[in-house]
Amino acid sequence: MQTQHFRVFALFLVCLSGSLASQAQVPQTMQAIQIQQFGGPEVLTLHEIFTPQPAADELLVRVHAAGVNPVDTGARSGRSAALTNAVLPYIPGFDVSGVVVSAGSAVSGFSAGDPVYAMLDLRRGGGYAEYALVKESEAARKPENLTFAEAAALPLVSLTAWQALFDTADLQAGQTVLIHGGAGGVGSIAVQLARWRGARVIATGSDYSQEFLRELGADVTVDYRNQRFEDFAVNVDVVLDTVGRDTQVRSLGVLREGGILVSIVGLVPEARNPPPGIRAQSILVRANGPQLVQLGNLLAEGVINPVVSFRFPLSAAPEAHRQSETRSTRGKIVLAIEP
Repeated sequence: MQTQHFRVFALFLVCLSGSLASQAQVPQTMQAIQIQQFGGPEVLTLHEIFTPQPAADELLVRVHAAGVNPVDTGARSGRSAALTNAVLPYIPGFDVSGVVVSAGSAVSGFSAGDPVYAMLDLRRGGGYAEYALVKESEAARKPENLTFAEAAALPLVSLTAWQALFDTADLQAGQTVLIHGGAGGVGSIAVQLARWRGARVIATGSDYSQEFLRELGADVTVDYRNQRFEDFAVNVDVVLDTVGRDTQVRSLGVLREGGILVSIVGLVPEARNPPPGIRAQSILVRANGPQLVQLGNLLAEGVINPVVSFRFPLSAAPEAHRQSETRSTRGKIVLAIEP
């Protein structure tokens, strides 16, 4: 009888030590980039703060890499504070890839040890940190053929391109799409997705991006600095606008009757009442784990490929934002956050 009690007690100690060891893997504090006040890149400063705890529907992810997007710079400067619900102090970042270290009680699709990638809701952020909270509905398993840096480059831009081209514009095989800024983060994925769908792709970019655009799959490339896209795009079914301003207004003139312009930068006043038979719509990307699963399948098959042009350590977030604000980056910028 004593032997039986001893075995039970020993098993309890083993379970307890395992639990404590698991808890010990998550430190009480972590390094994170915080914005204490809105402003230029210099306001992105590294702080040691408490590691968050997941709610019932959340994952705690050890972040290996975080993507940098134009919306991040808008949140930092205060231009997009209302859009992102940025309440100071604020941790920016909406793209993460990493490994699940713990999961809330209501989570059923993920467990500790799963490699994942996710887009965090724009109203929450939190990606520029060693650990991030991710809703189960926002996450998908990281494609095995991608590095963590490549995976972090994809969620926001790939979801934006998918939701613009397919959910909003209903792009179909055989149609013609004009993609402005085809070498950028959203544009480079949009070119590949449109090509996969079977559309004819016209893409604009700078002179040094022309070959890159052709490699992505564009049928026609336009050097926007030296050429007018109107000379190459006629009776277009869909325009994906990543630029705005005069480019957006001019793009209405190349659409066929029944065509649609989808903008990811908001509609300028002149575009809010397009000509009869033409539609113009602005969209805001939404976090969507199931769509990331679909995109992950395409990534695994090599249909679309991420383009990571710059990698910075977490402490160099200000330099990453300065590069983003040049608006001349091919593909994406990533913060590499080593485990």
